[in-house]
Amino acid sequence: MADPRPSRREFLQNASCVALAVGPFRAQAPGVRKPPNIVVILTDDQGWGDLRLNGNRNLQTPRIDSLAHDGAQFDRFLVCPVCAPTRAELLTGRYHPRGGVHGVTTGAERLNLDEKTLGDAFKAAGYATGCFGKWHNGTQYPYHPNARGFDEFYGFCSGHWGQYFDPVLENNGQIVRGKGYIADDLTEHALSFIEQNQGRPFFCYLAYNTPHSPFQVPDRFYDKFKNSPVEMRHQDPDKEELDKTRCVLAMCENLDWNVGRVLDQLDQLTIADDTIVIYFSDNGPNSWRWNGGMKGRKASTDEGGLRVPFLIRWPGRIQAGKRVPQIAGAIDLLPTLASLSAIPVVSRKPLDGTNLEPLLVGSPENWPDRMLFSHWNGRVSVRTQRYRLDQAGSLYDMQADPGQERDISGEKPEIAAQLTKAVARWKEEVLPKTKDDRPFLVGHPDFRVAYLPARDGVPSGGVRRSASAPNCSYFTNWVSDADKISWDTEVLTTGDYEATIYYTCPKDSVGSKAELRFTGRFTGDSVQAVVAEPHDPPLVGAQFDRASRGGESYVKDFKPLRLGVLRLKKGRGELTLRALVVPGRMVADVRAVVLTLVSSGGRPAGR
Repeated sequence: MADPRPSRREFLQNASCVALAVGPFRAQAPGVRKPPNIVVILTDDQGWGDLRLNGNRNLQTPRIDSLAHDGAQFDRFLVCPVCAPTRAELLTGRYHPRGGVHGVTTGAERLNLDEKTLGDAFKAAGYATGCFGKWHNGTQYPYHPNARGFDEFYGFCSGHWGQYFDPVLENNGQIVRGKGYIADDLTEHALSFIEQNQGRPFFCYLAYNTPHSPFQVPDRFYDKFKNSPVEMRHQDPDKEELDKTRCVLAMCENLDWNVGRVLDQLDQLTIADDTIVIYFSDNGPNSWRWNGGMKGRKASTDEGGLRVPFLIRWPGRIQAGKRVPQIAGAIDLLPTLASLSAIPVVSRKPLDGTNLEPLLVGSPENWPDRMLFSHWNGRVSVRTQRYRLDQAGSLYDMQADPGQERDISGEKPEIAAQLTKAVARWKEEVLPKTKDDRPFLVGHPDFRVAYLPARDGVPSGGVRRSASAPNCSYFTNWVSDADKISWDTEVLTTGDYEATIYYTCPKDSVGSKAELRFTGRFTGDSVQAVVAEPHDPPLVGAQFDRASRGGESYVKDFKPLRLGVLRLKKGRGELTLRALVVPGRMVADVRAVVLTLVSSGGRPAGR
């Protein structure tokens, strides 16, 4: 007798309701006369409960809430427990481990280069594409957003940023200085992009990095909360840090103000009716605060770590005030937006997400149940419309017990067994079998500047990071010629590379001699330079913090020191920074190494 069980591929397609063929497709949205503009607004560490719309009386969010009143709200929209995985699923329509994203730092956040993104799809369809804010899916080109379908990028590629006022940012590969509070500044650049492209279809990805820590916000938003009582609290008040809660509330009201700026501009340009606006967050709340009584927070595979607000507005197409009770997730956004916009999906890889258009513009009576899987740090849970099986194998009826307080696996053994098998098969199908061995890339011919931040390096000897969290950190305690810092790199283009380090040091470090050496399998080269002047600026950030930032680094202004020109051949090797002479108590603190391709094949490099 034939085995009646589906194959792993069939199982995953059924479990995720994948109704998309492998390869490109065209899906015409009935009645659409012109391609809609797209604005995707993604916030960082904002929980489901951080909106007035969802019952939080601690704050006011009228402009964000208006997206639900004028469009649709999903009651159970599920993302990943942490930042980079959700962004990968948004961009690809596929579970994040498939695309190589298995962490949030030191390269684990990178989206594999054979994955196609929302940016790729909309750019191929003739849209102007821009990404503003936190990218968090790779720094070095072609992991960089400018290589993933986005013509314009303004923001930062790291997982978090250490300073929110006048921060150092990036604009299409060039280091720039932001102006004012970071969320306001990102909005300003997004507004400019929208205005410049109002005469053609555009895709604007506005990825705010708030209310992620550090807990910084302008006085005009914070003053309302700094001395006020917090009425609605976490169900375990002893866990809640009220200084963080107050700042988050202020940061969320700042987000509301900025969302209002976007909506107002769409109105002023008379393109609101032609624009799909989406608003959601990348994971659950980053501190213990009111979140509707759900279990878990950021980094948890329980409901509180995964359920976020999801609002979508398209006047004239999506019914105002629509509530969608069916579960959905970040993996659904690529197929849904492609369908609503009638553009092809350019990926030839099978998608895990499903097209939600029938839920948005119709009322399907027989929408099938599905399974949505959540994974982080070895833990996997699975959600159906009614049940959640958690990472420990406990089963919860999410309709009767949304706080996950009573395990019913003993009462529903068949369902528990079914979901346990589903998790095992998902792990077998989706999780990687081998160790991540991707080097950091330098010298792409289309993007001559490669930043190698401290985050991606490996210290040895006495060198250590400025904080426990690698993102936005720098290397410090470089004190002897036995210390070194290395990066696993791959040179993509044979050529001459100008080598620069970004450093700070006190006066007694003047005279230190540093060497940067590339050692490949068959080749190598090195450059040396002497630190000729001190540069010892103060740390920045503490004066703006409203609450403790924990293991995240403060920042300072690093100065470039040109080391010289390296002649590098194509291939993989180790890039090592070490000291040859140490006249003082230390060499320097180092934020990054930058390699700039200045010529290849005897010709000047391009961009």
